[in-house]
Amino acid sequence: MTPLVSHPPPLKAALVTGAGARVGRAIALELAKAGAYVWVHYHHSEVGALETLALIEAEGGHGRVIQADLSSRAEVDALAQHVLSASERLDVLVHNASRFEPVPFEALNDEAWDEMLEVNLTTPARLTRALLPALRAASGVVINLCDIGAERPLSGYAHYSVSKAGLVMLTRALAVELAPEVRCVGLSPGQVAWPPNMPQLEREALTKRIPMKACGHPEDVARLARFVWREGQYLNGAVIPVDGGLSCRY
Repeated sequence: MTPLVSHPPPLKAALVTGAGARVGRAIALELAKAGAYVWVHYHHSEVGALETLALIEAEGGHGRVIQADLSSRAEVDALAQHVLSASERLDVLVHNASRFEPVPFEALNDEAWDEMLEVNLTTPARLTRALLPALRAASGVVINLCDIGAERPLSGYAHYSVSKAGLVMLTRALAVELAPEVRCVGLSPGQVAWPPNMPQLEREALTKRIPMKACGHPEDVARLARFVWREGQYLNGAVIPVDGGLSCRY
């Protein structure tokens, strides 16, 4: 775990997992602009997390970088304890980090299946449960990054799609059980950031299928996350698509 810095966070606080790049970084920046002290979590990408923190501080915000392997239950528990030891409240918990490795179903072994579900589904449940005292103290909100794949699976991603479908149900279950003290909302991005290794022809083919005829941006998801926290006080249990209408078509 990364050592804690000495100064305590201000009143409002957020934790964003996988905040070193892409959607996680955009959400961390947006929440910081909205007044949150942001815990910038990372697993391997320390450089990326430090860049996120530098961007937050350049805008006058504050935060803290913290490392944890979300496939390790011991490290997940330690992450929660670090947050709880530094602050009695947590206003926003964003489960953004996830695994996304394709494996044909016939080649899918138990280890790959278990690792996918551990990070994408079990860890959000476990970390939310551990941080409930701080979330309740703040009347906070849990934001789960779901995925269009939860309802529109791609070939080769059965374990990923199952994990995200479970996260959708976890969102709804927690919305029922934790309210009114804590809300839970899902955001379901479509194509808002291209995988670095996706060929240009595949990008163009997918873009043609999106009714908006364009790929979205991480900031589209980030602005919605800020709205859910700051303005959407009656949003609870919703899973909101951010996909340019892709999920509406065959």
